[in-house]
Amino acid sequence: MTYTPTSALAVEASDLVKVFGEQRAVDGVSLAVPQGAVYGVLGPNGAGKTTTIRMLATLLRPDGGSARIFGHDVASEPAAVRSLIGVTGQYASVDEDLTATENLMIFSRLLGLSRSDARRRTVELLEEFDLVEASNKPLKNFSGGMRRRLDLAASLISAPPLLFLDEPTTGLDPRTRAQMWETIRRLVREGATVVLTTQYLDEADQLADRIAVIDRGRVIADGTADELKSSIGGSSLHLTLADRSQLDEAKRIVSDFLGTEAQITPEAGRLTAPLRSADMTTDLLIRLREWEIAVEEINVSKPSLDEVFLTITGHPATESADDTERSAA
Repeated sequence: MTYTPTSALAVEASDLVKVFGEQRAVDGVSLAVPQGAVYGVLGPNGAGKTTTIRMLATLLRPDGGSARIFGHDVASEPAAVRSLIGVTGQYASVDEDLTATENLMIFSRLLGLSRSDARRRTVELLEEFDLVEASNKPLKNFSGGMRRRLDLAASLISAPPLLFLDEPTTGLDPRTRAQMWETIRRLVREGATVVLTTQYLDEADQLADRIAVIDRGRVIADGTADELKSSIGGSSLHLTLADRSQLDEAKRIVSDFLGTEAQITPEAGRLTAPLRSADMTTDLLIRLREWEIAVEEINVSKPSLDEVFLTITGHPATESADDTERSAA
């Protein structure tokens, strides 16, 4: 649809808060999403990503703070906001007892398209998302990837300038996931803005022009992938120990020697730490040998988003908020 933006930003959120009972699911989230970009919202399950998206999409009313979509306030101008957005949630909003064609026709008619325009748009979207051959089959016979593609197609009926994609590739096989990535890239090339929530660090690294890291309802870091990686040091040191029972002692030695906090990956028997200079590696190995700690494998590499998340939160991105609370107890 056509619109006249009143802001240089597609999304402006300031100190958003949402409370459920005694839990602050979102605790002062602020975001600034430029137009024509993929903005990644990265965090584990329970971090507040979906609740934030639901507030921005006018599906939940904020308990505090404010947000504007292309200059329109989500609380006082919800109809204007809804006319400018498409939303794909974690779970398909389509009807499993209907066919792909029937689902898209119904959504098109609900959005105000005439019968002929709805039919034309349905055909376009079925072709675009490679669903023509399955168009007359009930959705209960669709694979997970096909359902996700149809759900995305439904959110694009009105060709909105802003798309909220809430974990769109969860549960997809690698091939279908790659197809979804290419679809997202194409939408942005054609002028759309995409806000993408994900717990997959490689997905954020591949797609997002800018990333907000959310943990426990708060934005704890924001920047491009390169900026986030640079923020924890020029390189990452990975040490795999011969004896995993020495992990805690090795962590203390490595942290003291490097002057930064090393992190443990217990299942791999590995330590990870930011490394200012690769020249420090030899001296560190000598120090570990003095403490009779045998190193099975050592690797120095540029930090990944996994290391960024682990360093700034103290736990992996795949760990849920509840898991984190239990581990901290």
